[in-house]
Formats: sequence, C-alpha cells, structure tokens
Amino acid sequence: MTVQRVILAEPRGFCAGVEKAIKALDWMTRLFDPPVFCYHEIVHNRYVVEHFRRLGVVFVDDVAEVPAGAPLMLSAHGSAPDVVARARRSGGAVVDAVCPLVTKVHHELKVRSRKGYTVLYVGHAGHEEAVGTMAVAPEAVRLVETPDDVDALPADLGPVALLSQTTLAFDEWSDVRARVEAKYPDIWTPARSDLCFATTNRQAALREIAPHADVVVVIGSGNSSNTRALASVAESAGAARVLRVNSAAEIPEDLTGVVAVTAGASAPEALVDEVLQRLAPIEGVVTHVQTDEDEYFPPPPELREMLRGVATLLSVALDVPAGVDEDALDRDLRAADVLEMHHS
Repeated sequence: MTVQRVILAEPRGFCAGVEKAIKALDWMTRLFDPPVFCYHEIVHNRYVVEHFRRLGVVFVDDVAEVPAGAPLMLSAHGSAPDVVARARRSGGAVVDAVCPLVTKVHHELKVRSRKGYTVLYVGHAGHEEAVGTMAVAPEAVRLVETPDDVDALPADLGPVALLSQTTLAFDEWSDVRARVEAKYPDIWTPARSDLCFATTNRQAALREIAPHADVVVVIGSGNSSNTRALASVAESAGAARVLRVNSAAEIPEDLTGVVAVTAGASAPEALVDEVLQRLAPIEGVVTHVQTDEDEYFPPPPELREMLRGVATLLSVALDVPAGVDEDALDRDLRAADVLEMHHS
C-alpha cells in the first residue's frame, strides 16, 4: 500500500444523538448490576455494540424478552408507542434514548394524522427508525422509498404531508420529494427539514472532498443507514472507488494515491484513528473542515432523575467535585472516552 495523502472529512463520526445514547447506556451500566437490557442495538455500529456486550448489556428485539423489573434502555432510533408502553409496564427502570430529531418526526406524524392528512414517509422499509415512526399512526402513513413508489400512489389522497427518516442521503430524499411535490402540489412539509443536520453536514463535507480522491473510505457498519448514505454520496460525487469498512482490518492492500476518509454518525473516532494508522499516508493527513458542530443533547429525563439521586456517589466514583449537577457531569463526558473506560 502506497497512500500519498489522506483527506479527512470534518465533521465525521458521532453526532449529538449518538453521543447522548452511548453515554446514557454507559450510565445505566454504572447505576445497575448486569444485565442491563437494550431494545435493539443502541446505535448501528458493531464496535459500540460489542463494547456494551462486554459490560453485560443484553440487546433484544422484543421487550417481552426483558425479565420483569430489569433495567431497560430504548435505542436512539426511536420506538413504537406500544413498545414504549409495554416497556414501562414491566416494572423496571426504563430510559428512552431516542434522538430528539426522531422525536420531532414522531410528533409531526401524530399531529398531521390527527388533522386528517395522509402522510407520505420517505424511508427504508424495515429500518428501526422507520418502523418506530410509522407505528405512531399506521392508519395514516404510507412508506415511499423511490420516485416509482410515488408514481404508484393514487392521485387523490386528500390532504397530503411529507415526512422523512432522519438519516437519509440528501440526494435520494430530494429525488423523492421532487416527485411528490409534482404529484401533490399542495403538500404540507415541516418548516425545518426532517433530515438530521449532522447527517447532512457529514454528507456535505464528503461531497466536497470525494472528487479529489482516488479512493473514498467510509467507516461504519453495513446496517447503518447514514453510513450507507455516505457511500452513496461519494459515488454520486464522482469518486472512482468507494469502500465501506467496519474497521482498519478491512482496508485492502492495493490502495494508492489520495484517500478521502469519513465515518458514519455511529462510528467511533477510535476506528478512524486505526484506519489512518493503517493507511500511513506518506504526506500525512489534511483535515477538510466543512462546518463546526457544537450541538449537545442532555441525558434522557428518566436518567437525569437517576443521576440527580446519586450525584454524591457519582462525584466520588468519577473523581469530580461535589455539587456538580447531572447536566454538567454528562456534558463534560465524551462518548469516545466512555468507550475507552474499563469498568471495575
């Protein structure tokens, strides 16, 4: 392998929602004896999931698998209302780590359905976010993945609204939106796009550097929608070769020239560091900054109450000054640091 230079996209990796979810699950492993249960993967990343499995977290696809009274976290992708209700009836501590941007879409769907709208939801069938969102008002929502899906819809649906999965690539979403607006000119859309700002920022940064690279490496798991979207963005931007890898071990030996590197919103920076070491560029690494992100999402409300109740014990265990409130305690903690910690 003879890589001349690496262009590193910024922003990349963890978004605010993933930061919130990883830290929340870590707090759960500190507050409760194992096993701690988590409904679905906390985020779609193999490295992160395996880290928590080693700490005694058990991931389940049905809340019925959770023993009565056991602590349970609901994933960042959002859960169906009936899943949340059943979880809360289990008798154990329940913390919902849903991303606030997903909550926004749930709310929009609920409001539009109550007002008699047919809601067209742009998303990927079977993705956990899409499943959870559509379950908010299943009688009012229709999934559309492609412009052809829009063509197949009846012309008269009454009032129509358009909502979206937050992690879509802008290009695939905009193609569907254009077809929807052409067919339903009076469609309602939210004042602020449903697409996650962090996902959009990562795609914009990659779109700027992909044409200048011989190879684009996207770090992240194959079941991560925003990671797959990044690979699609690189291809549409004209990248000659695009590789989606879980880790540095999957980097092939034949890479040469200039390599652009980015990471999906659920991929930890430790994986980026390993990839850079593996590429070992002769001329070093140049970081391309598209925008700065400083968004912070506080812990879920249920967790904030728990942290408030044991603040003194935590200040001793984590060697922080007494009197520090739970938000400050969490804000100063990075998910990357959490993943490197070893629990005794």
